Amino acid sequence: MSDSSRDTAEGAGWGAAEHGAYTRLMPAKVQKVSWLDPRTLWAARNGVLASWFGDPTGSTRGRWVAQREAAGAPADKVIRRADPDRFSFMVIGDTGEGDDPQYAVVPGFLKVSQDTSFALVASDVIYPVGSADDYDTKFFRPYQEYRAPIYAIPGNHDWYEGLGGFMRVFCDDAPPLTPPPAPRPASRAWWRALLWHRPRPSDGHHLDEARKLRFSMEQQAVQPGPYWAIDAGPVRIVGIDTGLLGTIDAEQGAWLREVSRGPRPKILVTGSPLYVDGEHHPCAIEGGGTVDAIVRDPDHHYVASIGGDIHNYQRYPVGLADGRTLQYVVAGGGGAFMHATHTIPRVSVAGVTERDFRCYPLRGDSLAFYSRLYGRRLRLRRLFTLTEAEATAVVAERLGIPPTRDPGTPVRVGRRVRLIASLLGAGGSPDRTSRVRLPVRKLYTQLFSPGSATYSPPFFKCFLRLDVTPDAVRLRCFAATGNRAQELDPPVEDEVTIPLK
Repeated sequence: MSDSSRDTAEGAGWGAAEHGAYTRLMPAKVQKVSWLDPRTLWAARNGVLASWFGDPTGSTRGRWVAQREAAGAPADKVIRRADPDRFSFMVIGDTGEGDDPQYAVVPGFLKVSQDTSFALVASDVIYPVGSADDYDTKFFRPYQEYRAPIYAIPGNHDWYEGLGGFMRVFCDDAPPLTPPPAPRPASRAWWRALLWHRPRPSDGHHLDEARKLRFSMEQQAVQPGPYWAIDAGPVRIVGIDTGLLGTIDAEQGAWLREVSRGPRPKILVTGSPLYVDGEHHPCAIEGGGTVDAIVRDPDHHYVASIGGDIHNYQRYPVGLADGRTLQYVVAGGGGAFMHATHTIPRVSVAGVTERDFRCYPLRGDSLAFYSRLYGRRLRLRRLFTLTEAEATAVVAERLGIPPTRDPGTPVRVGRRVRLIASLLGAGGSPDRTSRVRLPVRKLYTQLFSPGSATYSPPFFKCFLRLDVTPDAVRLRCFAATGNRAQELDPPVEDEVTIPLK
């Protein structure tokens, strides 16, 4: 087994490593997503409009669900598979930017996914706005060699064009919805409708051609709607749709409560993680209650919750009052630009401490990555760039923990290193960072995100493989750096065995 980032800097992808062969899989012309481009920001405006003028996601989702049920989809939204008691499946989140980081994941994903029964995409299948025409290079082409079905839950970006592209691809070529009645003039809904981004009339005209890339019978998957449950072997996997603003509507909440009943062990897959960046986000349900309350209920027998949306890997083993441990996982590192982990403060939430918490990339590697990014974009490389050893050392100093990776020779943490770590929002104690961390994180992901720059490996991408037996689920997080070594032998960055009994 190859070294991981916890073992060596080379295992993390640093150094003069040979770049991977993933570029051979890419189309000749790649249209990169830039979050600095005003046109991209304007096209992705629906999330802001929903927060200002009211979120129409719940009513739109209800109409999609009603349409699918009228077409014959099962009312309980359960996909009943014939998998044996021992099987495996893949989870990959926030995939669809269609550029180097997404395609860099593919060789390792294909290698690790051999003999798996199916895969799940956890949030944001297509960036920037879920257009049907983007599925060619951002879904069908990269995963054409994966020989099993792929199911998905939508993320907020898939909702930016009303979920039409997603429904056509994953829900039996669902036809467009009939437009809702016109809102009252000058009302909040009227202003929202006036400014709302909608798909182009020609969107999706090339979808039939794109489907040919995943056209074999063994690759086909039809799901009953944007949220669903899969009965596979001894487990039930429950996928929920958290829409534009990270909540679920009353109808979906009632369905979630019903589908969660019974003794069968369950795994939640959600577009909005319940624990992330050292914080608890229980996910409100319209009309009262939270998703996490349903997950924690001992009568529902959940063993894990896996969420996308945040573009890295995190794991929080939360102990419950009844003695169970629930594994809360963030798994959004499947292709979109890397969200920083070095901004995560010293973890202390729901009884989870630094000793229990896991993340990928390691915080030191995240800080080194972003220092290089800022150095390039600001043309201040000599000032901003930190070596991976310097970044690891200063993160350990700020958090008050031992270095996650042995730096070898001692590293001096000087004034410049501390200054750059502070400017880039490196975490410390929760009290120290809580006032500044979210604004700094927003600056990273929107102003100087890797998706807005030309850059090269290591990309710090990841994906999950889950091996299910009647007694346990073995969850492993594999790294994809864009370097050849990690393509040939993807390293395991984290592993946990989750009991089912």
